[in-house]
Amino acid sequence: MRNIVFTRIDDRLIHGQVMTAWVHETKANEIVIIDNEVAQDDFLKMIMSSSAPTGIKVCIFTETEAIDYLLQEPDSNKIIILAKNPAVIKKIVEGGVKIDALNVGGMGARKDRSQLYRNISVSDAERQCFRELKESGINVYVQVIPEEKKVTIEQYL
Repeated sequence: MRNIVFTRIDDRLIHGQVMTAWVHETKANEIVIIDNEVAQDDFLKMIMSSSAPTGIKVCIFTETEAIDYLLQEPDSNKIIILAKNPAVIKKIVEGGVKIDALNVGGMGARKDRSQLYRNISVSDAERQCFRELKESGINVYVQVIPEEKKVTIEQYL
């Protein structure tokens, strides 16, 4: 399996300073975005690729493509996985991808979501998904930027 150094939920996917900080913190040189819609949209793919820090390889896959890619033999790359919601992570884990820890970054408010922690909002289904990921042994925590303290989300589920 490929070398995954960081897995993050962020509904904005790649964005500015936050991504630059995590790339620096993790020494990653590849970002794998897993999103069925973005993977089918050439314009969004171009925007996401051009939003990445300089010198960082960006791959954008559907969930199924991501599982196939991530299960390949490792190369020298250190990968950050980005997804918009926990259901995507659950799907790739069920597909055989090993994730040790899941960083919960930005999940904005919507009418079907309620506050989980500070500015992070989740739907009932997303809350349940986080519980299931936690129960499967994955360390699920909130940490928007590397300088902040990690906060486990167990007590908020």
